[in-house]
Amino acid sequence: HVIREDRSVLELVDSDYAFLNERLAAHYGVPGVTGDDLRFVQLPPDSPRGGILTQGTVLAVTSNPTRTSPVKRGLFILDNILGTPPPPAPPNVPDLEEARKEFKGREPKLSEMLAVHRANKLCSSCHSRMDPLGLALENFNALGGWRDTEAGQPIDGSGQLITGEKFGDVRALKRVIASERRSDLYRCLTEKMLTYALGRGLDYFDAHTVEAITADLLANEGRMSAYREYYRG
Repeated sequence: HVIREDRSVLELVDSDYAFLNERLAAHYGVPGVTGDDLRFVQLPPDSPRGGILTQGTVLAVTSNPTRTSPVKRGLFILDNILGTPPPPAPPNVPDLEEARKEFKGREPKLSEMLAVHRANKLCSSCHSRMDPLGLALENFNALGGWRDTEAGQPIDGSGQLITGEKFGDVRALKRVIASERRSDLYRCLTEKMLTYALGRGLDYFDAHTVEAITADLLANEGRMSAYREYYRG
């Protein structure tokens, strides 16, 4: 849809529509959709859906078998949306489950366990980047369905990126990425599309092309047509 209609690539992150059939709409909590065929659906104004970050498939594959994984979800955003992967994990990093010992007598939320884990200096450099992004998606369970509580406690999807931008929930996070961080999104998408088009990894001599396409996207509201001239050649 974004390619065919020459729409902004920002809609890959934040859009007011989705392609749904009856079964998927029920899973997303979107009323009024019937039938098996996927079709364009305008989302309700208050819907947290729209864009790939809140797609059920993305949320499911970035979860663990029995629970969500804010770490995997945050890493997915850093790697595939912002293009700013964290440094490699150092050796001898303690397992997240060890943080459970700090919560005797009750079941902690994942956000609480991650806060304990992140307090370890070995863990903070990576998790300070990943955790705020992944925790913004905690309202979605391991299958991508919406939930308001975890371990009997309300879920707080607010946070702050390591670059300083604050957000109140997943809707606000998507707006931050599509506004303040759109240059990173454009650059990351360009690098991945060039890698696919060229059939190889990018090298230092590709940097000029990446920057030129990114500049064209910035000048043209992120429209997909910015890519055509480069790929035509």
